[in-house]
Amino acid sequence: MSTASRLPGIVTTDHFFLVPLDHQAPDGEQIEVYAREVVAAGREGDELPWLLFLQGGPGGKANRPLGRDGWLVRALDDYRVLLLDQRGTGRSTPATRQTLGRRGGARQQADYLAHFRADSIVRDAELIRRRVLGADGRWSLLGQSFGGFCTLTYLSLAPEGLREAFVTGGLAGLRSSADDVYRAAYPRVARKNAAHYARYPQDVAVVRGIAAHLAEAPARLPDGGLLTVRAFQGLGLMLGSGTGSHALHHLLAEAWVEGVDGPELSDTFLAGVQAQLSFARGPLYAVLHESIYGQRSVDVAGTGWAAERVRAEFPEFDAGSALAEDRPVLFTGEMIYPWLFETDPALQPLRETAQLLAERTDWPDLYDSERLAANQVPVLAAVYHDDMYVDTADSLETGRAVRGLRAWVTNEWEHDGLWASGGQVLDHLIKMARGEL
Repeated sequence: MSTASRLPGIVTTDHFFLVPLDHQAPDGEQIEVYAREVVAAGREGDELPWLLFLQGGPGGKANRPLGRDGWLVRALDDYRVLLLDQRGTGRSTPATRQTLGRRGGARQQADYLAHFRADSIVRDAELIRRRVLGADGRWSLLGQSFGGFCTLTYLSLAPEGLREAFVTGGLAGLRSSADDVYRAAYPRVARKNAAHYARYPQDVAVVRGIAAHLAEAPARLPDGGLLTVRAFQGLGLMLGSGTGSHALHHLLAEAWVEGVDGPELSDTFLAGVQAQLSFARGPLYAVLHESIYGQRSVDVAGTGWAAERVRAEFPEFDAGSALAEDRPVLFTGEMIYPWLFETDPALQPLRETAQLLAERTDWPDLYDSERLAANQVPVLAAVYHDDMYVDTADSLETGRAVRGLRAWVTNEWEHDGLWASGGQVLDHLIKMARGEL
C-alpha cells in the first residue's frame, strides 16, 4: 500500500516493489526495494516527466527530504522525482550485520551480496520503470557519484528506458582497475591534505599530537570501536566535500581536555570521530566498496584489497614515518582497508564475508564500451576539477567514450556540489540539456 505525506512544499508517496534477488533467475528469491516519490505541492495531479535519482555510495540510502530542499528545489520545477533506496539500503530489504547472519555463513553471505552491485541496481530500476510508467515509458536519470557509475551501467544495459541522463561527480573509468583507481587517488588525497594544512597550519601540530598519542594507546570510541592511528587517518574522507576541511578543523580543535591524569582525548572529539568513521549506518559501503570497480575483463585477479596494496607505493601516508621524520601526518580518503573489519563493531561480523568478496575473480563487466560509443541518450555531466573521490582524467576519458555526452568541468564546487549548490549544479545541467548553455 502506498502512503502519502505532506511536508513543506512537497508531497511524498512511499512505494515498495518486489524484485528478484538474481535477475537471471526471475522466479527465484525476491527482495523488497523501497522508493519515495516526491512532487511539488499542488502538482500531484499534473502529468510530469519522472526523474529517477541514484545516490552515491555504494550502500547509501536515498536522501530524506524535509521539504523542498537541496537539489529538489530545482528538480521539482520540471519533474516528479523518485528517490530509490538501492537494494540493501534504507527501507529496502536491509543487508547489515544484523540481517546477513540469517543467510548462513560467510560464503552464503558473500554469494548473496554479489547481487548488490550496479548491474542489479539498474535491473531493479528497469523493473520499477515498467511497473510505474509502462513498458514504453521513459524517465530521466540523475546519478550522483556512485549513482553516476550506475548511470553508465544503465546506458550500457537498458538505454531504451531513458529520456536523458544527468551525472554529477560520477563518470567512472570504463577500463580502470581497482589498482588504477587507488594509484590515481592517493596523490589527489595528498593534495587535499596540503590544502588543508595551508588553510589551517595549526592543525599540523594537533594532528601529530593525536597520532602520537594513539600510537602509544589506541582509544575506545563510544560504540566500542578502536581508534588507532590508521583509523584516525580515515578522517581524510571529509576533505573531499566543500566544507569538509573546515569541519575537520573544528573537530580537531576540540580534541583535548585536561583530565585527572593530564591531557586526554575528549568525549566530544571521540563522539565526533565515531560519527565520521563508523559504518553502522551504511555497512555495505565498506563491504562492497572495491567490488564496484570489479570487472573480470579488467581485474582478472579480482580487487583483492587494492587500496591497502597500493598504499604501500605512497610512503608519505605512513604515520609512523611522518612522526619520526617530523613531517605532517597525512589523512587518507575514500579507501577501505581490511583492518577496518577488526576495529569497527558494525563490520566485525562481516570480516570473512568481505574477504571472500575481495577474493572474487568472476565479477561481470559493468560497462559496454561499444554500446556507449553508439549512445543515443542525451548525457550531461558535471565533472569537478580535482575531485578527491573520482579521478578527473578518468571522467574526461569516459566523457569522450560516450557518444553525445557533454561534460561541464568546474572548480566552483567539490564532489558534493549537487547538494551544496542548492540546485545550481542541476540547473546548469538541465539548461545544457535544453540547449540554453
